[in-house]
Amino acid sequence: MSKIELSPYVNFQGRAREAMEFYHRVLGGKLDLQTLTEQGTAQPAGPDDRIAHARLEVDGALIIATDGHPKYPAKVGENLAISLSGTDRDRLTKIFNGLAEGGQLKGPLARQPWGSDVGWLADRFGINWTISIDNA
Repeated sequence: MSKIELSPYVNFQGRAREAMEFYHRVLGGKLDLQTLTEQGTAQPAGPDDRIAHARLEVDGALIIATDGHPKYPAKVGENLAISLSGTDRDRLTKIFNGLAEGGQLKGPLARQPWGSDVGWLADRFGINWTISIDNA
C-alpha cells in the first residue's frame, strides 16, 4: 500500500510567511516557501512574494499553509482544512469521491500549474479537505 500524508492546511489570508516563519523559529524543522509566477509556475518565494504554498516539516509532522487569494477571503471556520496527499491516484481519487458524498464540492480534482491534481471539498460534517495527487 502506498504512503499518504495527512496534515493541517491553513489559509493565513496574507500572513502565511509571518506565521510559518514564526512556527519555524519555535518548532525548528525545514521550511519551504513557494510562490507562483504569472505563468503559474512554482518557484521559491522572495521576501515580498505572496505565498502560494508553504511546508514546514518537523520530526515527521507537517504543516501546510497559503496566503489564500485576495479576491476570495476565507470565512471564519473555513481557513483550516485537512490536507491528504500522495501518489496513489486511484486510492486518493476514491477517497476524494467518498468524502464528497453528502458534502459540498468546492473544486474538482484538476491538474494545477505545478503538476499535481488537487481538489477541494467540505465533507458532510462541514470539515474542509484538500486532496493532492502528486506525480511520482
